[in-house]
Amino acid sequence: MPRPAKPLIRYDAVIETSLRIIDTEGLDAFSLPRLARELNVRAPSLYHHFADKAEILRGIARAIVLETRLPDPATTPTWIEWFVGLSLNFREVVLRHRNAAPVLLQFMPRDVLIQTYDNSARVLAELGVPPAQQVLLLDGMDKLTLGASITEAARDPEDADQVFSRVDPDREPTLALAVQESGLSPDQVFAESIRAFLRGAAPEVPADAPPPGLLLRDGTVGDLDTPTAS
Repeated sequence: MPRPAKPLIRYDAVIETSLRIIDTEGLDAFSLPRLARELNVRAPSLYHHFADKAEILRGIARAIVLETRLPDPATTPTWIEWFVGLSLNFREVVLRHRNAAPVLLQFMPRDVLIQTYDNSARVLAELGVPPAQQVLLLDGMDKLTLGASITEAARDPEDADQVFSRVDPDREPTLALAVQESGLSPDQVFAESIRAFLRGAAPEVPADAPPPGLLLRDGTVGDLDTPTAS
């Protein structure tokens, strides 16, 4: 059956409602009949606007990723801290919607991420990083940020404030001592991991170099005092 010329159900309302169900009750609670009840429509009506449940899940994944913001330039004095801030912002968004982590694993909107990475490649290019080395940096950041964020989201929220949860000093004394001596929160460990990677992968760029201007996705030249959605 063809979709109506004028949508009867707002796309953003479907995505927002779907994500709210998943956030509050878990992924297992999400279904088209449940969504239809929340929207006060009949379940078949959803098929006038979405091909299937997977299309809605793709929209949810896209909405989550689009919540990520470019770092605030006032708090990112160096290029490294700009990338750390971007990674932390993405991690924060994923953890805000931790019940939707499986959706991100299956339907990660790579087109959105590619746009963000193109901006990041321009930053690296302006810093003098050769194109081939840009690929190394961006791919490494991709694996570190996406992998760590989604893995963290899958953990029990009760263990969220511990780097290695439930370590037993009697059974794992060396690890327990390391955790005790570290004194870092999971967020701090994540940020330090990003910093260490960037310093090692681009040793020729001074760690205190400021982040250069950005060429925005719409093709206009902007600078870091003009944050945009990634």
